[in-house]
Formats: sequence, C-alpha cells, structure tokens
Amino acid sequence: MSGFRFTHSLRPTRGRSRTRRLAAVALSLPLAFGAVLTAGAAPSAASPTTGPTAIVSMGDSYISGEAGRWRGNSLTNSGSRDGSDRAWTGSGYDPAAVYGPTAANGCHRSDSAEVRSATGTTQALINIACSGAVARNVFRAANGGVAFKGEAPQADQLAGIAAANNVKVVALSVGGNDLGFADIIATCATDYMVWYSYCHDDQQAVVDAKIDTAMAGVGKAVDEIRAVMSAQGYAASAYRIVLQSYPSPIPRAAENRYAESGWSRVSTGGCPFWNKDSDWARDSLVPQIANRLKGVAAAKGAQFLDLRDMLQGREVCARQSRLVSASQPASAASSEWARWIDSDSTQGPVQESMHPNHYGQLAQGRCLALMYAAVTGSAYTCRNTVGADASKMYLTAS
Repeated sequence: MSGFRFTHSLRPTRGRSRTRRLAAVALSLPLAFGAVLTAGAAPSAASPTTGPTAIVSMGDSYISGEAGRWRGNSLTNSGSRDGSDRAWTGSGYDPAAVYGPTAANGCHRSDSAEVRSATGTTQALINIACSGAVARNVFRAANGGVAFKGEAPQADQLAGIAAANNVKVVALSVGGNDLGFADIIATCATDYMVWYSYCHDDQQAVVDAKIDTAMAGVGKAVDEIRAVMSAQGYAASAYRIVLQSYPSPIPRAAENRYAESGWSRVSTGGCPFWNKDSDWARDSLVPQIANRLKGVAAAKGAQFLDLRDMLQGREVCARQSRLVSASQPASAASSEWARWIDSDSTQGPVQESMHPNHYGQLAQGRCLALMYAAVTGSAYTCRNTVGADASKMYLTAS
C-alpha cells in the first residue's frame, strides 16, 4: 500500500481505457484549503485596547490545519501507522482528537494549525479558517460573502472576535481554491498515472485564465477584513494583516528520491508527477502564485509571508526526507512535512493530501510567530534549516 494504492487489480498501461476508473477513484482531491475559537477567545465584548491580545487566522486549508493528523507518511495501514497517525486511540481512529468538532463539517481546524502553533505571541490564538474556502467565503455576507460548511462568512465571524479581543494580527491564506489548485494537482497526477502525458502546458493556460480574477478576490478579502476592523473601532495602526503564500508540497525532479521510471513514485511515495511537471509546479506555478500574492499585499498595505520554500527538502518524496516505519520512527527532523496522496482513503480522507502535515504546521506556526515579532518590514520569506525541527525556521527580508 502507499500514497496511491491501485484498486480492482488495475495497473497503469499506456492505453487510456484500462485506467479511467483508477483516476476517478483516486483523484477526488478537493484542495482542503475552515468555526471554533481556540486558545482563550473572550466571551464578552471589550474595546480593542482592553480585551485579550489575539492573532486570528482566516482563509483556506493551508492555514486551517488540514492534514494535521499526520506525522510524516507510513506504508503501514493498521494501528498507529508506525506512530504517524495522531488520530489513533489504541483501538480505533478519532479524527476529532486532532480536528475537534470541525472533523464533522470538514473545515479540519487542527490542534497544530498554524495559529495554534504560533506560541509565545498573544493571549488568544483564534482559528476561523476552513478547508476548501474560497475568497467569497471570507467576505461579509452584506458584501457578497457566502456561508460555507454551515459556518457564517469569515469576515462576519471576525467582527465578533474583534469586539471581544484586542486583535493584533490577522493571518490570511486564500486564493488557491479560486485558482483551482486542487484540480491542477488532480490533472497532473492523472496525466502521470493514466495518460502518459504532461500537464504543465495546458494547466499553465488554466492558471493564466484564472489568476487575475483569483487575485482580485484576495484583494477584496483584505478589504473586507479592514472594513470589519474599522467598524469595530480599530485604527489601521492598531493591527496588522499578514497575507501568506503557499508552499510547494512536491520537490523538484532532481530532489525526488524515486526514479521517474517504474511506479515507486505512486506505489510507495504517493507523488505521481512527471519530472517536467514537478519542476513546473515547484519553480513556476508556486512562485507565480506567490509573486502575485505579494503584489496584492503591497497594494493593500498588508505584510507578506512568503512560504514558497518552507517545505524545501521536506516535501512528499523529497530526497532529504524519509518515510516513517517501524525502524524509522516519526521525526520532526527527518520525516516528510507534507501529506502524500492517499488515493482511495486507505489512511484517512483524500482531502488531506498535499497539505503541510503536523510537522509542517508546527513550522508554519513558527513562521507566523516570527512574523508577529517582525513589526516593521513589508515582506519576508520563511525557510527551514536542514536536519532541524520547526524551532529552527527563520525569516529573511524579501
């Protein structure tokens, strides 16, 4: 078994008909990009200067905590999966142990989500992001916002939080679902497993067609946050918005520990991507998105947190990292920091695929804590230190 397990005795061939069902089963892959307040949100109203200090995270799955259930990736399907499955109770699996009540609605706000891991910062660490959210799920309902997974638009939730807390930072991750990042991943994986063709050429055209609209939505989301904060009596100088980009969950071709030939990338690694597509995703797609988000942040007066290199060497199938096994326990220093693609949900829901896992989220939290301390400067890049855990994340001005 592995990240991509073949079902119904199918094996990839160069013909299309024999593998269509595999792709249909394997690639229902929504970008889990979801509202419980965490870490001490005050229940009563307070002015911005008298409530407990707070950081609030908003947006999609890359900040909500999707895949926080996992410490690395293991081929073992039973029990604790060699200690990688944090939902293991000793007799079964309880995703709510990691995602709390949001295990039920799919928002998947984990106990190790970025803001929850930004320790040593504010008194309250509040997560209202939801896996799968798009920009309109952030807008206020009165201005085009749409409820999502049974929860009010996030800007409307923020209004109550801002009234009850002294919000110092609002961290926002959004735009990937508007761009259709999940569909891009699914197409690239299908092209590897089924069609023996590349995805980067036609998917670049998809990105080109959608990115302006997606970035306009991100800009409006920032405006909506500012409108809410202003309505709650906050001066623009009283808080900061940190807009962040997305890390690449897959490595460059030269940094993949599995050869392109054969099927170990699928059957063992859970990273079904051609070399050319991997290089495009890592060195073209992810930077394109990051650069455009940086432009939005600059235009809207927000700080920018560039995470494009955050998982460098820790990606799914990265040569510098390794699978978890009985002889190689889960390790924040050497295990993968992103969730592989588990095509038929053998070890949990497919929506967790290609997201920072528990270790990756600890790293994100450290990045956010460093940004909290960076009260000046408009843009920073956060990177990891080879062979070290999240405590050695560091920022550089960008």
